[in-house]
Amino acid sequence: MNSTKSDARAADGPGDSGRTPFPYGRALLLLLALTALYVGMWAAFMPTSWYGSFPGLGRHWLPVLGPYNEHLSRDVGALYLALAAQSAGAARRTADTYTVRLTGVVWLVFSVPHLIYHLRHLDMYSGSDRPLNVLSLGAFVVAGAVLLMLPGTRPGRR
Repeated sequence: MNSTKSDARAADGPGDSGRTPFPYGRALLLLLALTALYVGMWAAFMPTSWYGSFPGLGRHWLPVLGPYNEHLSRDVGALYLALAAQSAGAARRTADTYTVRLTGVVWLVFSVPHLIYHLRHLDMYSGSDRPLNVLSLGAFVVAGAVLLMLPGTRPGRR
């Protein structure tokens, strides 16, 4: 067998014989990808609905933050779609700790300032929306940090 093909398969997620440095890494990455895909598709392709109804389940977190802006809403959707693509790609290559850790960095670069903003503006929300806001946004910070703490195996292809 050609060693180049064999090396390429070894670096891919499903082709890595199921050996991952973190047994729940793929599940965490897929959860992040699906969550980002949910927000991204909604905001990018139905921005008015997203703005008025996010996060869903009868809650309305965005209107209290200011007036609707279609451009900003679609940009947020595109950002989340990029996060979904990065997370899905890393889920495919969990044996490549560089890619997985980079995905953790990407989530932290986005989610830490996002969480800080909302922590400073919790007074806009009432009742259970305050803790739910902190918990949901904090979960992305925790997920990004967990991805950074994966045990090392081998670096990605250069």
